[in-house]
Amino acid sequence: MAAENMALYVEGLNKGAANGGMAQFQEMMRQQLESSMNAELEKLLDSTEGSDREVSRKDFEGFRNLFQRFLQVKGPSIEWIKIQRPPEDSIQPYERILGRGLPNSVADCLNKLVVVKLNGGLGTSMGCKGPKSLISVRNENTFLDLTVQQIEHLNKTYNTNVPLVLMNSFNTDEDTKKILQKYTHHRVKIHTFNQSRYPRINKESLLPVSTSLSMTGQSAEGWYPPGHGDIYASFYNSGLMDQLIAQGKEYIFVSNIDNLGATVDLHILHHLVSQPNGKRCEFIMEVTDKTRADVKGGTLIQYEGKLRLLEIAQVPKAHVDEFKSVSKFKIFNTNNLWISLPAIKRLQEQKAMDLEIIVNPKTLDGGQNVVQLETAVGAAIKCFDNALGINVPRSRFLPVKTTSDLLLVMSNLYSLDAGSLTMSPRREFPTTPHVKLGSSFTNVQEYVNRFESIPDMLELDHLTVSGDVTLGKNVSLKGTVIIIANHGDRIDIPAGSMLENKIVSGNLRIMDH
Repeated sequence: MAAENMALYVEGLNKGAANGGMAQFQEMMRQQLESSMNAELEKLLDSTEGSDREVSRKDFEGFRNLFQRFLQVKGPSIEWIKIQRPPEDSIQPYERILGRGLPNSVADCLNKLVVVKLNGGLGTSMGCKGPKSLISVRNENTFLDLTVQQIEHLNKTYNTNVPLVLMNSFNTDEDTKKILQKYTHHRVKIHTFNQSRYPRINKESLLPVSTSLSMTGQSAEGWYPPGHGDIYASFYNSGLMDQLIAQGKEYIFVSNIDNLGATVDLHILHHLVSQPNGKRCEFIMEVTDKTRADVKGGTLIQYEGKLRLLEIAQVPKAHVDEFKSVSKFKIFNTNNLWISLPAIKRLQEQKAMDLEIIVNPKTLDGGQNVVQLETAVGAAIKCFDNALGINVPRSRFLPVKTTSDLLLVMSNLYSLDAGSLTMSPRREFPTTPHVKLGSSFTNVQEYVNRFESIPDMLELDHLTVSGDVTLGKNVSLKGTVIIIANHGDRIDIPAGSMLENKIVSGNLRIMDH
């Protein structure tokens, strides 16, 4: 199919043109694209046999569904004028949930719970190969170590059997499984399942880039894991969900493995489990107050009578500034979610899980432009009954996306207890300092080499470091500290230095700020 026809088709779709001939042309094009895609997917399936073929067949069912919906979408999925603030009681303050106290039988609640960690991501943003969950974040402990320690502590304390489930992707599965052997003697049963593998689509032809199901050589670039919204289908398809329901499990607590604040909260769990049957809450999203750093985070709105997640990608361009405003949209989604297992099963079987499509454009190494169709786990909130937001303290959102975040969690701002990080009581204010490390610190290995030891940051408000900078042992940072080595310069902060409200620049002059 000619690229110009494709461009015309896509342009027509975007404008939502529905006048006679154009609509007819679009429909013809859409059918042609669908049948071309189906033919290509069948060819891909024919390139392998056995269990791989079966797994891919199931994956492709989900992909076909997304692709069909992608071709039918006309214009933005949200009409701005229909957006309303969520009703008062649909986002509850955490204090109210705390006020209910805990039951005598905490163990009964815990035995209904499964902890699920989203473990599909690689550590590439921090210059690491392999799964992000295997990066050391504190005292040689990885994200995965800390998660296992937290759940083991719960199981020992309450004599319970809370399992850990990891949703891996084809990028992380093999390396993760190798490492799981080291937890054999821990008191945590660990399960894994793989999220789907979808074909990247050539932006011009809207057909798969890959010509075989192989994950080696050039073909590997043709595949991607389709975002964490895929959890519902892939968990259900894996058979593990039915197994856990049969064991009496009722709820999952889902979070990103790199969010070190996402520990099991007994008060939220009790709130879920103790709802009367007719008003059983099937989905809780933990939200927290927006700061200037969170302006792009998804938020909760009321839309056509349902609580709904609004992501920046769905916002019409004219309203993006309004979306980013801290005064209108005061909270954002932490991606800590508590979801009913039987409800997921019901929605999967009814094919009623309708998640907005995120169209993610990428450029492959060879320069080819492709499109990835993805979904987000929180977008399903509108499909569940009696969904609820809980406005939790900021401490439950502690993601480690960059080495700047890593510096915070490695420092004396936090203490580590049974796998959980808590803000040091010696810090006088509850907010974390604003840390910006320059590109010389992006790679974890280089970051480690630039700090002889992690500085004392208890009284730090703001830190900016840029250029070729190293810090010696036992450095103390207070107030606002800015260290900038100009191009070709190098700055070594000597061991034992105390920098308080200081600017250290390329010519090594130290000035009061």
